[in-house]
Amino acid sequence: MGTIGTIFLSEIAGTAMLTLLGGGVVANVILGKTKGNGGGWLLINIGWGLAVFAGVWVAFLTGAHLNPAVTFGLLANGASEYGPGIPVTAGTTVAYLLAELIGAFLGAVLAWMTYKNHYDQETDAGTILGTFSTGPEIRSYGWNLVTEIIATFVLVYVIIMFGNTPHQLGPLAVALLVVGIGASLGGPTGYAINPARDLGPRIAHAILPIPHKGSSDWGYSWVPIVGPLIGGVLAGLAALAF
Repeated sequence: MGTIGTIFLSEIAGTAMLTLLGGGVVANVILGKTKGNGGGWLLINIGWGLAVFAGVWVAFLTGAHLNPAVTFGLLANGASEYGPGIPVTAGTTVAYLLAELIGAFLGAVLAWMTYKNHYDQETDAGTILGTFSTGPEIRSYGWNLVTEIIATFVLVYVIIMFGNTPHQLGPLAVALLVVGIGASLGGPTGYAINPARDLGPRIAHAILPIPHKGSSDWGYSWVPIVGPLIGGVLAGLAALAF
């Protein structure tokens, strides 16, 4: 299999696992009549961390970006390779971005299939959308953007620093980082910190036949795309000092 094929296979599978488990824990906590209903914010934080843990293992062949903000952060940091034996080129960059988006979409569809009966009985449109994509608790586009920039900066900067620090934690280090970001910085916007994680499931929400689903809130959708991309690039540039 060629380089582009490897990128698509690995990043689609890894990002799908990410959004299947990540979207799944949100659905389990906030949809009605589930075993995990009412499990709370910390359960969502831990679930998302473990979703990242699983996704990183699945996508090990390509460095497990799973996130356009990570891809652009590495690009800004001057990386010569995106993963083992994968050069940084325009073609590989596009392949990562497309694979991440496709994988995020597929994972969201699988999460919906898992909770299909619960979605059919849910009547609150905001709850339904919240299992797919992020949204602000206080809508203020400028400050929501700042939140996403800061949270994603932390994600990408620390990931790059992991590469400079000998440790034996592997994907667990990134998983714990995501739990920490969610617990500390996730309150205002739901910590998208990943354009694909938000856009792919938002597209799935718009397409899937879900009763009472309402709007996909496209007016807000640019924030969890632009904010993480800015945060990722700033993190890559800041890490050049080391």
